[in-house]
Amino acid sequence: MRPPTSGYRLPPDEIVEIVDQPPEPSLAFSPDRKKVMQLYRPPPLPPISELARPELKLAGLRIDAELFGSSRMGYSTGIAVVAMTDDLVIPAPASLETRVHGVPEGCWYNFVQWSDDSKHISFTLRSAGGASDPPRGPLELWVADSDTGAARPLLKNLNTIFDEPTWMGNDYIIAAVVPAGVGPPPVKPPSAIGPNVQDNTLGKKAQARTYQDLLKDAYDEDTFEYYTNTELMAVQVSTGEVTQLGPPRLYTAVAPSPDGQYLLAAWLERPFSYNVPCGRFPKRIQLWDRTGKVIHELANLPLAEDIPIAFNSCRQGPRSVGWRSDKPAELVWIEAQDGGDPAVEASPRDIVYTMPADVAGDGTGPQKLAQTDLRCGGLFWGNDDLALIYESEWKTRRSVVSTFAPSKPEQGLEVLFDRNYEDAYSDPGSPASRRTSLGTYVLAMVDGQKKLLMQGPGASPEGNRPFLDVLDLETKQTQRLWQSSPPYLEDTGSLLCDKHDQPIKLEGLSMLLTRETNLETPQIYIKKWLQGPEGESSERLLTQFPHPHPSIKDLQKEVIRYKRDDGIDMTATLYLPPGYSKDKDGPLPCLIWAYPREFKSKDAAGQMRKSPFSFSSIGATSALLWLARRYAILDGPTMPIVAEGDEEPNNTYVEQLTASARAAVQELERRGVADTSKIAVGGHSYGAFMAANLLAHAPDLFACGIARSGAYNRTLTPFGFQAEERTLWEATDTYINMSPYLQAHKIKKPLLLIHGEDDNNTGTFPMQSERFYAALKGHGAPCKLVILPHESHGYRARESVMHTLYEMDQWLQRFCEQKQDPMSKL
Repeated sequence: MRPPTSGYRLPPDEIVEIVDQPPEPSLAFSPDRKKVMQLYRPPPLPPISELARPELKLAGLRIDAELFGSSRMGYSTGIAVVAMTDDLVIPAPASLETRVHGVPEGCWYNFVQWSDDSKHISFTLRSAGGASDPPRGPLELWVADSDTGAARPLLKNLNTIFDEPTWMGNDYIIAAVVPAGVGPPPVKPPSAIGPNVQDNTLGKKAQARTYQDLLKDAYDEDTFEYYTNTELMAVQVSTGEVTQLGPPRLYTAVAPSPDGQYLLAAWLERPFSYNVPCGRFPKRIQLWDRTGKVIHELANLPLAEDIPIAFNSCRQGPRSVGWRSDKPAELVWIEAQDGGDPAVEASPRDIVYTMPADVAGDGTGPQKLAQTDLRCGGLFWGNDDLALIYESEWKTRRSVVSTFAPSKPEQGLEVLFDRNYEDAYSDPGSPASRRTSLGTYVLAMVDGQKKLLMQGPGASPEGNRPFLDVLDLETKQTQRLWQSSPPYLEDTGSLLCDKHDQPIKLEGLSMLLTRETNLETPQIYIKKWLQGPEGESSERLLTQFPHPHPSIKDLQKEVIRYKRDDGIDMTATLYLPPGYSKDKDGPLPCLIWAYPREFKSKDAAGQMRKSPFSFSSIGATSALLWLARRYAILDGPTMPIVAEGDEEPNNTYVEQLTASARAAVQELERRGVADTSKIAVGGHSYGAFMAANLLAHAPDLFACGIARSGAYNRTLTPFGFQAEERTLWEATDTYINMSPYLQAHKIKKPLLLIHGEDDNNTGTFPMQSERFYAALKGHGAPCKLVILPHESHGYRARESVMHTLYEMDQWLQRFCEQKQDPMSKL
């Protein structure tokens, strides 16, 4: 009898129980560190009815037309404020909470923010849209007093497609709204009014990756313009007075200066494009005063269809335009000197410019602050004497971090770190930041000197051991202040002693710390160094979150190491069910779940990037769910695709992929915990591509495969994919050899294909799975295709997730666990 082909199904109860565990509240500390906000979250998976709401797919955006906002936004169901006392433990009991109140029942909260002075909390409200709820419509801006929780409305008819409301000082919020008196949206013509024509008769070269949801015709253009056209409003929190800033436009961002006296406004203009998403449409960026008066135009960027597809490519003209976080109102931006093309020889490649806002309108012009020979990735500000600048090069995997004095640009850059960023063992960490009285974040400088707190993952052959160092920029010497110690995985977080712009001192240094083990849920602590690095330290527990999946809390976990036949070290995490004994239970059916990655160094490819002490959080579609079904799980085995020097990794993708898989299976066999006749392989996205390739090229290793939301025909992604920069015409053999679609005649083992009907990920059109299934079926391969209505690249609705798990469980039972003849019941 054929299995049902319609209707949502549930997986076994033991899987449902884990997936349906309610989430704990998320936390947000007030800027003055005196309060904690608890944001209460809804059940982990929304109903399919929420995803089924109408959705506009325009210029790379997905828009909820009723909300004038992004579709499928998450939300919170409530807000509570708790005072930070010495004995507070979170989640706090209701008796200690101050609940935000005065809002309509059953509404959903979005864009929740503290004011800089910690006195208010701003948020948006929207109707849940149920049968008994108010009609859905644009979001409303509200504000609550953080001491009393009393809330009141400020502004209606928000448009949050591009930007969210943002504080300007402590008494104003800037928000985009639907223009007053807006008419109905454009009506799609009942029939075509002519052909859609795209013209490149001038022969201009413009390559682009395989983008989804692009504009298709004039109706799409008009609709996009209708829904993204907004007015900017400044609302005064204390009085409720609303002031319009500037005329209606397609505003994408508005950023107040740290002192609240100026605004950076950016918007899109026509002509639009049918070939690239809206991020490449013509854009203007202007400096305004706080009333909306234009002071200076910083950029008038044309349509950017011709950005090269190579990594490190960028748009010509000013980019990364923003404010220096260490100044009240000073602009900064980067401009490429190579036309945005990393293949062009150029020195410098990028220049960083700066300009104080108060002189921007007098014709003074920008000042050249710094220049880099690699692509500039951004800056981290400290003060006039210290900033960090980051640059990198993809082809060599080189990363350079330099210091410089912004007040003395003529002194140039001094290299601090120059390393291969694939080398995890040499990672010096990242500088900690501190909050300023302006609400910005700058380098946390110890004692106000050129000494930084460096937080790093501490990768080593024994596993990650995060650390906190003090780095002296004058001597380049480091002092280890703290490091995670077995049997825990610990990591430092935000500073809690960065108040009132006073220098950070090691005596009394206070930070958040997370601690977990492979069996114990991550908890947050407050750690203090009472007398500096040589003295005593103290800590106290701040959270007591319960175990998120108690039914398998005693799972067995081991980070294992083994070698590929070419000598590269491999790493994977082996999970075994609670109570499993090899001697008593024997080899288990096994699911291998993986995702390949490219490297330019064999040494880097073989490095350990895991911790044996990390807690195993289990997501709604995780392979670890099958521990509840008594499977062995080999999670995240490294599948490195390596090429050194001028060689390209993907030229030997198939050979290296199969060698990695064979090494993993051989290690499972050596350990005796997996029945090698009952091993399934699976993955999501590029992992799905991997799984299909392994069934085509190493069928002896696996009983069956599971491939979710993958791309299988690389000729349909001809201008690059994943880490492949070359085009189909430059690397034809590689594209063909890597495409399991073109090897469908070789696949004989059962393959389950699952795909979201509305996948918006670059390259992974649902057509990829549909055509691959047709090819497999055409060659008599045992296969099944499941298309999930309304789902995108990742699956969100409870019905969809549960059905995905049902299909996977049935597939594993049938073709892995029970070893049925694939043709017996098809």
